[in-house]
Amino acid sequence: MTKKELKKDLLKENGIEIWPEDKIKAFRQTLLQWYDDNKRDLPWRQTSDPYHIWVSEIMLQQTQVVTVIPYYNRFLETLPNIKDLAEASEETIIKLWEGLGYYSRVRNMKATAIQIMNDFNGVFPRNKKDILTLKGIGPYTAGAISSIAFNQTEPAVDGNVMRVMSRLFEIDLDIGKASSRKVFEALIDRLIDPDRPGDFNQALMDLGATICTPKNYDPSISPVKEFNASFVNESWEQYPIKAAKKAAREEEYVAVAIQNKVGEYAFVKRPSKGVLAGMWTYIMIDAQHVLDSGWKSFKKKQMDSTDLMTRVEDVLLKEYGLQVSVNELPKGEVTHVFSHIKWKMTVCEAMLIKEKQTLAPIEWIHPSDYDQHAFPMPTQKIQKLVSDITLF
Repeated sequence: MTKKELKKDLLKENGIEIWPEDKIKAFRQTLLQWYDDNKRDLPWRQTSDPYHIWVSEIMLQQTQVVTVIPYYNRFLETLPNIKDLAEASEETIIKLWEGLGYYSRVRNMKATAIQIMNDFNGVFPRNKKDILTLKGIGPYTAGAISSIAFNQTEPAVDGNVMRVMSRLFEIDLDIGKASSRKVFEALIDRLIDPDRPGDFNQALMDLGATICTPKNYDPSISPVKEFNASFVNESWEQYPIKAAKKAAREEEYVAVAIQNKVGEYAFVKRPSKGVLAGMWTYIMIDAQHVLDSGWKSFKKKQMDSTDLMTRVEDVLLKEYGLQVSVNELPKGEVTHVFSHIKWKMTVCEAMLIKEKQTLAPIEWIHPSDYDQHAFPMPTQKIQKLVSDITLF
């Protein structure tokens, strides 16, 4: 059985009836005409350089377009080519990424740049099979680069595209399941325009981002409504199908902003693996340490603040070798939600009395030097809270 026959069979198995060829051609023409007239003016659409397109695609993962644009411009101004990225320091790439989150993405990019320098003589590979060997690049990103940079007829299937296709064909597959992606890729493979594959993929992305949106969707204004089965059958509210997302697991911490006599604050580096790997944060004490000793949640206002501060001081002395005086009242509370974890941080301020011994590596950083370090968003939120003047 040929590759084309296998994909056709995959569609049939999942109850997807592909359009006749004349309808497919009409769909391509309608979609691309709408794209030509309405496409978003984005900096990465001014180039066919695979390096630039790769940078944009990685940045756009789990990040909104409007947020990405200044990061994209600054990244390429600092690291204009693959060689520059391969040779950049960890501190440089993390600082360039500061605020985007999911820092493993940029670490993988540096590893990939080194891989391209070593295995492909510094030239971004053209073959999708080779692109898929690169660290941090999956089927969607490989398809996007192949089609946009190299004009190859490769599908690029992300959440936007699956949502559009689910509604067009009334597809009863959970778009959150990895197994569903193969079906959508087979469908796009049948629909993609052979002459303008990159524009076709980007047109579907724009359609999903601007009209065929997750919420407040009005199919009557869609340029492809005549091809939309869920519009014709008034079933669009049923699509796409996606299982409810599990609630983020809550973790509670006491974050301590410790200042020394010269105005510097104590920071520690996160472990090399896990959440915010290798990033700078204030000292964060797992609330369970204190809960086990009878402390109740700050938010519930059932605790004795003096007792809490005494316990925090004890932990800092025993685990970090820092003798401090913690302010009697917490500064406030900061919350940060990751994809699967929610951090609730009670923020306390403290003054260093004496650094007795080095039980854990501490970096003392003055606020005037913050711009020389890369801080993750939870740390930035705490910095803002600490810098705010409390009036009472």
